[in-house]
Amino acid sequence: MSTRIAFLKGHGTENDFVIVPDPENAIDLPPATVAALCDRRAGIGGDGLLHVVRSAAHPEAEEMAAEAEWFMDYRNGDGSVAEMCGNGVRVFARYLQHAGHVTEGDLAVATRGGVKTVHLAKDGDVTVGMGRARLPEGDVTVTVGERSWPARNVNMGNPHAVAFVDDLADAGDLLSPPPFSPAAAYPDGVNVEFVADRGPRHVAMRVHERGSGETRSCGTGACAVAVATARRDGADPIATGTPVTYTVDVPGGRLLITERPDGEIEMTGPAVIVAEGEIDGEWLAGAAERRSG
Repeated sequence: MSTRIAFLKGHGTENDFVIVPDPENAIDLPPATVAALCDRRAGIGGDGLLHVVRSAAHPEAEEMAAEAEWFMDYRNGDGSVAEMCGNGVRVFARYLQHAGHVTEGDLAVATRGGVKTVHLAKDGDVTVGMGRARLPEGDVTVTVGERSWPARNVNMGNPHAVAFVDDLADAGDLLSPPPFSPAAAYPDGVNVEFVADRGPRHVAMRVHERGSGETRSCGTGACAVAVATARRDGADPIATGTPVTYTVDVPGGRLLITERPDGEIEMTGPAVIVAEGEIDGEWLAGAAERRSG
């Protein structure tokens, strides 16, 4: 590992990320290192880490290199690997623009959840093609304290349980993962969204992201919420041929989610680069060693 490592800090609706540019995949980022970087008191701080690698240089993305030059090697704040992060894709694309790798317009980003199409608009918003939602069969229940709610199982390349509540405060502190059942529904854990109505096609949500705790925003979660709400409201664009758009308020801002008649879901929201600098390699090696020891 080099003595000093370049990094940036960015956020999308206050879902914040440490960004580590590494085009040739030369930097080793084991879980303890990622967790040290994402530590809000002893590190840089972030809900997750965006490792920016050329697809051709990463074994998990080589097969996508012909479609997408860049791979978002995303990690949760605890260092665990995640399939996708919707807000992360927007910030990832903003970084590529900031670094001069791309300009306004359309681009493709490789993720563990597949290749995502991204549009960088002149007004600063970023739209991401999030793919289609899968709605696994079976009843799911989530619990907070003494209360339980039925939840909709939605998969956006990563797993979600969407529960509708009267008040977002019902979700409690969301410091630890809300228990769910049956356990077989989510063998690798789950992101849990609690949703309250705000108006016609307008909802607000809070989320516990697996590996990160409660975050200010979750892009894939907002998409899962929009799909679950649409089905609850009797709207299914694939069946009707009519697109449906929901406004989803998150603690860190607002996202617009559109489900198209072909089943594709688009998410539009802001993405901001706020700082850049260098990580001290000696500090990082020591911090990672302490965490793994």
